[in-house]
Amino acid sequence: MATHVIPTPAAPPAAPSGTGPATTAPAPAPVAGLGGEWLRLSAAFTDAVTDLTDREDLTVRCAPGLGRGAPGCFVPSLATIELDGVHLRQDPAMCDPSWPADRDRYPAMWGVLTHEAAHATHTRWAVPHGAPAAAAEAAMALEESRIEVAQVRRRPADRRWIRACVTHLVLADFTTPPTTASAPSGAPSGSAPAAPPVTTPNAAMTPWNAGRAAALILARTDAGILEPAETKPLAEAVLDVLGPTRLSALAALWHLAHATADDDTEAMMDLGRRWCRILGVNPDRPVPPPPPGTPGASGDPSPLADALGATMAAVHASAAQPATGAPGPDPAQRRREEKDARDTADRAARRVFGASTAPTRARGRTAITGTRPPNPGEQAAARRLARRLRAAAHRDRVTTTHTSPTPPGRLSMRGALAADAQRAAGTVPTAEPFTRATRRHVPAPPLRVGIACDVSGSMLTLAAPVASAAWILARAAGHIPDAASATVIFGANVRPIVRPGHTPNTVTEFAARDPREDFVQAVDALDSALDLARPGAARLLVIVSDGIFKDDQLTDGQKRIDRLTAAGCGVLWLSMSTKTRAMKGAHLVTLTDPAAAADAIGAAAARALSTA
Repeated sequence: MATHVIPTPAAPPAAPSGTGPATTAPAPAPVAGLGGEWLRLSAAFTDAVTDLTDREDLTVRCAPGLGRGAPGCFVPSLATIELDGVHLRQDPAMCDPSWPADRDRYPAMWGVLTHEAAHATHTRWAVPHGAPAAAAEAAMALEESRIEVAQVRRRPADRRWIRACVTHLVLADFTTPPTTASAPSGAPSGSAPAAPPVTTPNAAMTPWNAGRAAALILARTDAGILEPAETKPLAEAVLDVLGPTRLSALAALWHLAHATADDDTEAMMDLGRRWCRILGVNPDRPVPPPPPGTPGASGDPSPLADALGATMAAVHASAAQPATGAPGPDPAQRRREEKDARDTADRAARRVFGASTAPTRARGRTAITGTRPPNPGEQAAARRLARRLRAAAHRDRVTTTHTSPTPPGRLSMRGALAADAQRAAGTVPTAEPFTRATRRHVPAPPLRVGIACDVSGSMLTLAAPVASAAWILARAAGHIPDAASATVIFGANVRPIVRPGHTPNTVTEFAARDPREDFVQAVDALDSALDLARPGAARLLVIVSDGIFKDDQLTDGQKRIDRLTAAGCGVLWLSMSTKTRAMKGAHLVTLTDPAAAADAIGAAAARALSTA
């Protein structure tokens, strides 16, 4: 695994801020000094890295052959970031990173610098001496996406640059560097880097390699660094190797890693050990090699390697697209747009959920035909779904170990002897022989689920199962603390079926014969009523429609979906037709049986809750 944080062979008594995970291999010897235009460019990168890290003690060295075997690395003991100049693909004499527009000519290099700057800022934990090899490797794999999440949270504009460098960093972890990868220092200005050859000796079809690919790539997808469409081939290959249960368990771990503090060594090592146990690897021993006969074990192609190559090619193609040069909206403009969107959603919620609760007439537009008591099957389904949601919301206790020179705690004889030896030597004792563990519960995130059902004539076959699914979900949510759901139908008008936070006793039925669809108002009403665009909860919007909308509903509706997905809300699109036009960003599920709507919605809600 390529190391992007290089430790010193012997750690100093007080590790500086930014000390990263230690490795068992000694640090390579420093490369000789810089000269010429590479020295000037290194000085310019050094000036620029202060803005990326808020640190003024860092030095950046950039030249061909630096990076210690990786595109870039951070050396904590030297407070130095090294960058391999072969990834610049430009003449260094013509580069001036102090100009933001100039960085568009070498996005991969600037992305590598941004990634290593994230290590320098947020990697403040170290793998303890003697730590299990497999657990340490898993923890360091989780660290890669964790620091990027922290960097983008602090500096959202850096996401673009981190995306641009993903192919270089991930390929450094999975591939043998090709001998033809180097480019002359005087490459023509404006030339884009060619996609590097993909050879994957570490992509054999084993659970460990599949999990490693998930940690380095799929975790970045959930973090918002990569797009699901780009990583779909790899997600399918990893799912084939691990199965849905193990992959969901691993996803929960990288979500926990993304919420871990920068200096929480115990938590990261605990996640590494849990990662090994899920994959059936002994965390206290080195990672076992692939068994003979495993696809890809002897260097032959494997489905995992092919999927990795396809994913990296998609990411590379997206990152290599030239920038338009047009400036993005300023923060004040974004705040005004967000305020306008929320005001519009609030008005829609008042119109929809402030309306009368009486059923509309059976004939006419957007008609609610009446209510009925739930049948035994629906009641049993609601109880099953409630149990499933409670299980998904369960969080293990987090254990943190503290050491101190005095009780309380368990006495370590090694620490006590070390303290005695220090006193005998006439020095102030620094050993902390008492150890105690504290355990705290991690609160489960609340659940918010909104369902919008199209009631145009083409959706008649799904009206009854969606009405049943809405009651099942609302009833189950009533048994989950802080959970809330709401359901609306949208046609010529938008009508509430289940109001926010209510636990209905009866199933509300509706007709599906409207000539048009007010999709935008339905999404706005659910967004405002359930806070779907606000972080702090597991949020899911379920749309039941064939996606055939009139007028401006398609373009305005896509803006709503883009806003919700950018805010972290999942969007599930259900349909009975293979010709459905699902909007970009929504996960399309085509149902062969209308009665499966309740199961599909329940599974998506449980997945959103377990990965929040």
